[in-house]
Amino acid sequence: MNSKKRSGSFIREMKTNGILYAMTIPGFVVLIMFSYVPFSGIIMAFNDFNPVDGIWGSPFVGLRNFEFFFSDFFNPRNMAWIATRNTLIINFWTITLGLIIPPAIAICIYEIAGKVFKRVTQAIMFFPYFLSWIVVGAIAYALFSTEVGVFNVVLRALGYDNVRWFAEPQYWQPILIFSNVWRWSGYTSILYLAAITQMDRNMFEAAEIDGANRIQQIFRLTIPMLKPTMVVLSLLAIGRIFYGDFGMVWGIVRGNPMLRETTTIIDTYVFQSMQILGFSFTTAIGLYQAVMGLVLLLIANKVAKKINEGEGLF
Repeated sequence: MNSKKRSGSFIREMKTNGILYAMTIPGFVVLIMFSYVPFSGIIMAFNDFNPVDGIWGSPFVGLRNFEFFFSDFFNPRNMAWIATRNTLIINFWTITLGLIIPPAIAICIYEIAGKVFKRVTQAIMFFPYFLSWIVVGAIAYALFSTEVGVFNVVLRALGYDNVRWFAEPQYWQPILIFSNVWRWSGYTSILYLAAITQMDRNMFEAAEIDGANRIQQIFRLTIPMLKPTMVVLSLLAIGRIFYGDFGMVWGIVRGNPMLRETTTIIDTYVFQSMQILGFSFTTAIGLYQAVMGLVLLLIANKVAKKINEGEGLF
């Protein structure tokens, strides 16, 4: 009896929404082809891959590729440790500032009274998203070049000596963090702005009647109601905390060996090692990044649900 009911409900559902289900088929095909079928390539992390034998015919070496990466891992001079540390530091501060700056931009844009000025401001804030990292790298060179860079021109005008920016590694983590936040803040603020526009305006009107000014409304209503959006975006970012932005680092620093101590991230380390250590090693490191990101995401999601009374990613 229950099976007949389920069959009947399935038929009714397909008659009602069959076209909508059919529209999802191309998306499922793309998802399977480009997200699930490539999973088979993970076997390369446990093989000594060579193109002649292929993925399935290459010799099985177990955890040897991982052993090379993790051997003497916590040695301060080990590039694997340096790359992991730099990746986590850059991503941590990027996520932290991403919780502050994009919501602040969205709130400021929403509170602007003039429609024309609001649209112009929004366009200006969104513009960096369309710049490639190569262009950002050219801007960085124009700012930090030793002889003709803007900052050194200003320093010389003030009576100070030039700073050899591209030979001083201690400056570049803040520069990379600022560049990342600057490029993505306008784009992310659109998501927060969309959340703000969906808020119940009756609550704000009631708060205004009760005597709350704009600042109080922002801190007592707007920001608390943005919290679910902030939690979701933060959890998604934490899931990729072990992935560095290869395009950013390579576009701005361009593999400068003098800056490798603070700018080498896991992705650039793998790229530089690939020609020597091969595809199996890079696949192993990619698997390490994915597993660690998943573990951190699960932990962060559980903590978020406890702190925010069930508000998490899943």
